[in-house]
Amino acid sequence: MRAVFAFLILGALAATPAAAAEPRQQSTPIKPEQTRQQRLDDLFRELKREHSEAGAKRIADRIWTEWYRSGSSSIDLMMGWARKAMDEQKWDVALDFLDQVVTLDPQYSEGWNRRATVHFLMHNFKKSMADIERTLELEPRHFGALSGMAQIMQANGAKALAISAYQRVVDVYPMDRSAQNQIATLSEEIAGQAI
Repeated sequence: MRAVFAFLILGALAATPAAAAEPRQQSTPIKPEQTRQQRLDDLFRELKREHSEAGAKRIADRIWTEWYRSGSSSIDLMMGWARKAMDEQKWDVALDFLDQVVTLDPQYSEGWNRRATVHFLMHNFKKSMADIERTLELEPRHFGALSGMAQIMQANGAKALAISAYQRVVDVYPMDRSAQNQIATLSEEIAGQAI
């Protein structure tokens, strides 16, 4: 079971690519007159309409890129240091940087989300859930945070709640195969327990 969760975490980390700090080629150019929120709204509309898994993944990567941009060079630098510490599994170092990030800009959802990820990897599920809730207050469509919530519920044996959280992921990101598969697997497990 622990191996399954490790796989899910690695998948979640892969969904938050290190390349998010480096904007990728985009099919539609960023309109400079658009605000970050307008760009995200447009991307989420595209994500809902996309019927190709590969196309949806490209749009999701662009959303991650938008989320990663803080608008502050100091915060971007600390996020980079935190990512490096996470890659090296130096959880306490990563937390130190992320604590500073959320203190400097409490409205920056990705700072909270990254800190939630570190707490999750340290098995501090209560702290992770608190940071996930803050992330979702700031960005209710944050499919990464919703996936993390689902994984915590799943780890705690709350399968029905995990299904609900995964369903929220699919509502925002319909082509997320991992969330779809988890819904199917957990539904089968619940149905099997009822027999």
